[in-house]
Amino acid sequence: MAKGKTLEMLDALDVTNTQWYHFKVFTVVGIGFFTDAYGLFSISLVSKILGRIYYTELNPKYPGNLPINVSFAIISVALCGTLTGQLFFGWLGDKIGRKKVYGLTLAMMASFSLASGLSFGHTAKSVITTLCFFRFWVGFSIGGNYPLSAVIMSECANKKTRGTFIAAVFAMQGFGIIVCGVVSLIVSAAFESKFNPPSFKENPIRSLTPECDYIWRIILMFAALPAGLSYYFCMQMPETARYTTLVAHNPKQAAQDMSKALHGNLDVEEEIPAILVNAKKKQFGLFSKEFVQLYGLRLLGTTSAWFLLNIAFSSTQNILQKDIFIYADWIPSASEMSAIREVYKVARAQTLIALCGVVPGYWFTVALIDVLGRRIIQFVGFLKMTTFMFIIAYGYEGLRTQNIRLIVLYGFTFFCANFGPNATTFVIPAEIFPTRLRSTCHGISAAAGRAGSIVGAFGFLYASQEKDPARRPSNFPKGIGKRNTLFVLCAINFVGMLFTFLVPEPKGKSLEEVSNEVVGEDQEEAYEGGSFSDV
Repeated sequence: MAKGKTLEMLDALDVTNTQWYHFKVFTVVGIGFFTDAYGLFSISLVSKILGRIYYTELNPKYPGNLPINVSFAIISVALCGTLTGQLFFGWLGDKIGRKKVYGLTLAMMASFSLASGLSFGHTAKSVITTLCFFRFWVGFSIGGNYPLSAVIMSECANKKTRGTFIAAVFAMQGFGIIVCGVVSLIVSAAFESKFNPPSFKENPIRSLTPECDYIWRIILMFAALPAGLSYYFCMQMPETARYTTLVAHNPKQAAQDMSKALHGNLDVEEEIPAILVNAKKKQFGLFSKEFVQLYGLRLLGTTSAWFLLNIAFSSTQNILQKDIFIYADWIPSASEMSAIREVYKVARAQTLIALCGVVPGYWFTVALIDVLGRRIIQFVGFLKMTTFMFIIAYGYEGLRTQNIRLIVLYGFTFFCANFGPNATTFVIPAEIFPTRLRSTCHGISAAAGRAGSIVGAFGFLYASQEKDPARRPSNFPKGIGKRNTLFVLCAINFVGMLFTFLVPEPKGKSLEEVSNEVVGEDQEEAYEGGSFSDV
């Protein structure tokens, strides 16, 4: 049987030329993801000044060092909030629609970013407690942006450039990191020029001016601006045609929305096609036998690759970045600087790393993902990460004193991650699952990745501590050392590479085709039998 007009409408969306509508959708979700990166990375820029303001008297020899429990709390609450948000909003996006849930996450992000900067209290403990509370909800809203931004872009793009657009959304993370650094540079430079405080060594009291408390608040609150802009434009955007047609079962509304957005005229049946009515009756659950048979290996592939990638990515960053800052002399000793100057130095270092090692890899992926395909980029990226990390691990003791070589190898490692699995693990889950479970499955995959970040940020931080007490902080237990930890991370990258084989290649295929989703009238028998195996 021939396809109905409803299904021809979805085909038309797949083959339509790239036009202004696609760029508008990209702008909305791209600004949202840009804000995600700003919100997550901004805390690393202000943690030093928080330590100076609230905890210097506890550790006057090392100004800017937060107590270990406070540092873990500030970092972990946002990570835990993000993981929770990815699961909750991913599920909600399949239940009530992409646009509504995405708008909700943006409104929450703007509100709690402002609230983070207004963290209140009369003591260090009360200020940090309220900051952690608001940071959890910032992370929660950011978590929702992961599945919703990817799925909205995948369902709106045509099949020829879909990977490019989704990868470009993820690449906005790099710009978020850069703008976070630039805002911190501008704010700290403005305060320094006005108040010109001495270094901590020259005058510990005057090096921390009362105005320093404004700096970290302004930096955190700035995230509300792009989140608010993205929310405004999101409200002008229609629901995705695929969700309206295949989940809400309102193809007429979808055709009207897309005709207006694409400035064309898409025909559609007046009545809901029988295949869509049958589809509603034959839906199976996420953890049903049917789902496990059809999509279980795919979900295992996306969750495992993202989990292992983030363990390696976060751990390597934590282990090597401090060495690079020290040996490249990018950040002098805290005692040599004022609190404001330290914010400036840390922001400059993070911005340089983003410009040189993060952003280029993202945009190589954007340029080549619809040429090479997702799987080959992910496979080769994991392989090269394994190779470069093995070289660093093998010659680690010598490289520690040869900062140029260490910086180059570190840069290549992160370039291969970003022109590789760090981008593709975001793209693939938005393409290979059926429409009514797409957001949920992407949220589960993203949450697995966030769990990997938590393991990398905390578990491997302890594992990397040296056996020699003289070479590790007194409050850290004995570990296996940085060199051995890097070898372990090499193995993790290699295993992540193998999980790439569990996912199909979505390049050049419609979402319905790659997800084995029944949408054609000629496939009604397969649906009646409750199996997609022959589709």
